[in-house]
Amino acid sequence: MCSHMYVDQTRNTKAGNLKWILPYCKPDLPRVVGAVVLFCVNDAMALIMPLLAGMIVDRVITQGHVDELTRLCVLMVVFTLVRVGSRYGYQMWMERFGQNSIFRLVSDEYEKLHELDFTYFNHTRNGDIMSRMTSDTDAIRHFLSWVTYQVADCIVMFAGALAVMFVIDWRLALALACVTPFIFVLTRALATHAHPLFFAIRNSLADLNSMVEENIEGNRVVKAFVREPYETEKFDEHNDDYMQRNMSLAMNSRRYMPWLDGLGFGLELITLGLGGLLVIKGYMTLGNLVSFNSFLWMINGPVRQSGWLINDWQRFNASCIKIRRLLTARSRIVERPDAKQSVQQAVSIRTRVSGEQTTPDRISGEIRFEHVSFAFPDDPETPVLKDLDFFVPSGSKLGILGETGAGKSTLVSLISRFYDPTYGRVLLDGIDARDWPLDMLRSQVNIVAQDTFLFSDTIGSNIGFGTHGERDEHFIQHMATIAGADEFIRSMPEGYDTVVGERGVGLSGGQKQRLSLARALADDPAILIMDDTTSAVDMETEAEIQRHLQEMETKKTIVTIAHRISSVKDADLILVLEHGRIVERGTHEQLVADHGRYWDIYHKQLGLQSGQPQGYEE
Repeated sequence: MCSHMYVDQTRNTKAGNLKWILPYCKPDLPRVVGAVVLFCVNDAMALIMPLLAGMIVDRVITQGHVDELTRLCVLMVVFTLVRVGSRYGYQMWMERFGQNSIFRLVSDEYEKLHELDFTYFNHTRNGDIMSRMTSDTDAIRHFLSWVTYQVADCIVMFAGALAVMFVIDWRLALALACVTPFIFVLTRALATHAHPLFFAIRNSLADLNSMVEENIEGNRVVKAFVREPYETEKFDEHNDDYMQRNMSLAMNSRRYMPWLDGLGFGLELITLGLGGLLVIKGYMTLGNLVSFNSFLWMINGPVRQSGWLINDWQRFNASCIKIRRLLTARSRIVERPDAKQSVQQAVSIRTRVSGEQTTPDRISGEIRFEHVSFAFPDDPETPVLKDLDFFVPSGSKLGILGETGAGKSTLVSLISRFYDPTYGRVLLDGIDARDWPLDMLRSQVNIVAQDTFLFSDTIGSNIGFGTHGERDEHFIQHMATIAGADEFIRSMPEGYDTVVGERGVGLSGGQKQRLSLARALADDPAILIMDDTTSAVDMETEAEIQRHLQEMETKKTIVTIAHRISSVKDADLILVLEHGRIVERGTHEQLVADHGRYWDIYHKQLGLQSGQPQGYEE
């Protein structure tokens, strides 16, 4: 399960973002402590080097103590090596610190995506999710691995150099210090204007990614309708928007960065001008001026870098806000804390009352809808299902017919609890679906969806996806045979080891449907739901699949959604849906005899003449 380190009640403030990211960093804090030690060594060496340079000028060049040159040069070489080694060490540790922290964050993001229900994905674009998983997390990594120690380096260097400068000559140091308030005012203004710009860039990038992802998915449709120019124009609009957002950020930098750079160069001018005058007047030695000038980059560098660091800080905050919105999203489908205990008690009571031998870890397959109504959470005023009430015994067959949009797929989604009813109850083995543990429920209820999805993997791995590698090759082949897929699989170049393309590219619609059915059967569910699974399969193959399902050793409750009468005519109960309501129910013979909606569908599909007998069979 997800570690839920992200669950906090802090607002999306800048301080809140630091507080939020801290739990992801804690396991690597010892590495940070080591990096801080090396960081202090590096900065100490950096502060000592200018003093040694000044000593060389005063002691060796000015006063002529040539014998001290070797000792001072050796010290400079040693301090330089120590500085280089310590800097390399803490940079590597900080990079590892950032990478490890982001690894934990991305893991939480990915697990969170698996926790969220269909409602979230119905309203969130794939490109937006991908942006949060990639560019936003990388912005946080960059902040942790690089910006943190750069900020610390700027502060320590600036404060340390300024302190040493005051010791060397307070007059020159005071002149430089008078310029720094203007620097901080400009830096604050840069940060204030940059924050909304970075947030707009993140949103624009998400739009761009969504558009590209959609076109990759639908490239065949685009080509089929020769809409490449239209899609290119749409892309150019998104791309132009993204460019304009970045240009706005660049304009903001152009507005402030020249002033920051100018003040940085002004510090050099003050040092050379005023410092040279003090040397001429005899208030400073030439060596002190050299040291002072060497410290100047420690003042000038942070000043000039502050603008870029502010930009990185704002990028970090914008990315944190978007990721926190993902991690704090709540699924409407929540497992009750005592779900397993409740199911065990309910099964025990049912066993005592009915005498049936059932186990709490296996659903027998009994389905009951008790006056179930459903509306999507974002549109509660528009019911999709209305007052559905029916019973399906375990091991029997249920057929569902209806026009497109009648609510058939939504109905079966309630059985596997992809959604919860708005009103009423869905009972499995007499127990409310909301009382079953989610992993147990969904491992026993398997939907072969209308929109088939295959992973870019071998055919054998796709079929055995739900078995967790616990089934052997013979079992996989047997399930493929039941689904009518074994013959065409063996005719492929590498048989079951053939790698299918992304989403099953290269396979026909019927082949993909049969592989999806085989994958569902391999999971050995108690309830098998086939949502128009054989729509792309010929009638003969469909009949063979139905026969194989009948002959399976373990009896399953089979729910079949179909448009063909032939797919449901052998069902023990057939429901006809219209606008979310059950308008007819019964067996094939009963519904044909009623001459209602079912008869109309039967009549159209089989081309019957009105004079033929009611009991006419195909």
